[in-house]
Amino acid sequence: MEELKERIRREGRVLSGNIIKVDGFLNHRVDTQLLWRIADEFTRFFDVSKITKVLTAEASGIALATICAHRFGVPMLFAKKAKSDNIESGLYQSEVFSYTYKKKVTLLVSQEWLSSDDHVLIIDDFMANGFAMQGLVDIVNAAGATLEGIGVAVEKGFQGGGDKFRAMEGVHYKALAVIEKADENGIVFRDDV
Repeated sequence: MEELKERIRREGRVLSGNIIKVDGFLNHRVDTQLLWRIADEFTRFFDVSKITKVLTAEASGIALATICAHRFGVPMLFAKKAKSDNIESGLYQSEVFSYTYKKKVTLLVSQEWLSSDDHVLIIDDFMANGFAMQGLVDIVNAAGATLEGIGVAVEKGFQGGGDKFRAMEGVHYKALAVIEKADENGIVFRDDV
């Protein structure tokens, strides 16, 4: 998606540890019009008529997943990273390593909100090594739900997470902007190489 790549080029910053800062428009201060156009782009790749839920992980993927769910006319569900007292039923859970926080976290989804009848599109704002995404896939599988696809706004292609999902048989995976290289000289996208 050329508009997204241009925003990353113009406003993104590369921080130490290969962190790519896009929080000025994607996941802290949010450009909702851009997110709506990202949701539109996902409708070109996924058959959204099959989807019954959009799933993401807490917290930065929530804004994009909410707009996508609204665009597709289905509920959005997010995996929490801490159990709260208001979760009454059983839980689907998956322990993953968070690249951003450099620690293990447990993704939790109430069994009340995800079932074998669901057709799930996983949406996230960013993918590095794919551990959190794999945790979400594991939760979908534990529920017996159908994974209809995985949509990612920005993928750090040099960390291999996206390649793992592209190689998975039967998984529809789409990243709208795949960063091949990011350093003090700038950001290079896979299709620029």
